Amino acid sequence: MDGVYRRQRHFYDLTRKYYLLGRDRMIAELAVPQGASVLELGCGTGRNLSLVARHYPHARLFGLDISRQMLATAQTQLAREGVSASLAQADASTFDAERLFGETGFERIFISYSLSMIPPWRETIAAALATLRPGGSLHIVDFGRQEHLPCWFRTGLRQWLAAFHVAPRDSMREVLESECEKLGASLRFDSLFRGYAIKAVIQKPV
Repeated sequence: MDGVYRRQRHFYDLTRKYYLLGRDRMIAELAVPQGASVLELGCGTGRNLSLVARHYPHARLFGLDISRQMLATAQTQLAREGVSASLAQADASTFDAERLFGETGFERIFISYSLSMIPPWRETIAAALATLRPGGSLHIVDFGRQEHLPCWFRTGLRQWLAAFHVAPRDSMREVLESECEKLGASLRFDSLFRGYAIKAVIQKPV
């Protein structure tokens, strides 16, 4: 599997700005409090953490990815840009934040176009919410159902994504609503670009 990530890290670096829509808007809306901790699940090459550092220079940054290759690229890129972040290799669906980072929780957690690549994506959402501090928020952006786009576009996009082991999670909203009901949390769910992508924010109660 790491061989797949080794190829993908270069592919994404070259092309992701053209099709991973909504990431920058999500980061701009994180509203990170001064000195708060921010964790990205599936941090990949470190691009998003670098942008978070520019928006919120006083945040404490953490990143987790299952791929050693991706983490090596992230480490190099963040060091080059002078961004301080703690990175760790782990499965996003079963990670132990205290063991990996010495943190018992985070004020902000975000997942950018990773749930569509993680087979146990439902468990990843549950793990993120379990690690979120009371009053904190989980932010998600990923591929949507493409429900308002032409059928030929939707079919072609999904076939192309499947070649890179990516699958839009069509039941995302229902899963998030179920998790919120368990926790008494609130959900804001938006469909972007005629359904091409979704953006969700779960606010955990204090």
